[in-house]
Amino acid sequence: MSNFYLESFKTFFKIGLFTLGGGYAMIPIIESEVVDKKKWVSKEDFLDIIAIAQSCPGVLAINVSVFIGYKMKKVKGAVCTSLGTALPSFLIILAIAMFFHQFEDNKVVAAIFRGIRPAVVALIAVPTFKLGQSAKITLTNCWIPIAGALAIWLLGVSPILVILIAGIGGYVYGKYIKPTE
Repeated sequence: MSNFYLESFKTFFKIGLFTLGGGYAMIPIIESEVVDKKKWVSKEDFLDIIAIAQSCPGVLAINVSVFIGYKMKKVKGAVCTSLGTALPSFLIILAIAMFFHQFEDNKVVAAIFRGIRPAVVALIAVPTFKLGQSAKITLTNCWIPIAGALAIWLLGVSPILVILIAGIGGYVYGKYIKPTE
């Protein structure tokens, strides 16, 4: 087995094992490992991978790992990185399911989970703001994601429709409106 396959599996296994909060909380850790430390992908490619992974169905962290693995070593790379990402969660959930009945009413365990919640919110908020900065969302254009979120939340507009309208709007702006630099 090639060194990359083992190294990518170990890298994504470590990320999956030590990240609380799901895919968005994993983004800065994945970025640190694959962009900064390992230099497997460039910052620009990583931002593109995040954008594509968000638009695909499924778990964000798995999607990101699949795209990074595929970019590096095609299908075999994607299998190694996705297994590395998913296996820790699977094993942890399996262990919890086997032993949960023994501590489900334990006040200490309940308190620990209550304490973890605010940390998870922070772990999700930080990469969201970083992605916003990378996407060049400023005070002049921040109305776009806010309007999209409000349309989905208050008006019940389909997220797919919001994405399509934003994509068409971005294309029209870039092609016909935006001044050339």
